[in-house]
Amino acid sequence: MSEGVIKDLEKSGRLRKQPAGVTQVEELLREAARDLAEAKKIKDIAERATYLLAYNAMLKAGRALLLFHGLRPTDGGQHKTVVDATTALIGASYRHLTDHFETMRRKRHEVTYEAGALISLSEAAAAFDDAILLVKEVLKEVKKRNPQIELKFEL
Repeated sequence: MSEGVIKDLEKSGRLRKQPAGVTQVEELLREAARDLAEAKKIKDIAERATYLLAYNAMLKAGRALLLFHGLRPTDGGQHKTVVDATTALIGASYRHLTDHFETMRRKRHEVTYEAGALISLSEAAAAFDDAILLVKEVLKEVKKRNPQIELKFEL
């Protein structure tokens, strides 16, 4: 974990401490798994919806990770804060996933707020695959420190 990045995000007002129960963390991870289960059903026919569901799963997993560490985003750019804090908390060995999370954040913004943004089938497939990896990694991190969590994640 990169303590310096987290401290900087707290100092700048983008993160604040918030104690959270295991139930909140578990529920966010359950929601992330549900998003991915829905995305799996449509991934071959609805690339835009698949991409957005995959992004939402990553966002919920990131928020679960932050809550697990007693943090929550507080600024107007909460999605960016979740991506940045997730990157710091999950570690350098998963940088490829968090870099894609950041790319997906920007693309989701474009698709949501600008006309004409397109998502290819290959972009949707990569988003879906990386979302699965990120959610699994967050779940593994949470279970490692809190083994009583019973959530199972299978796709």
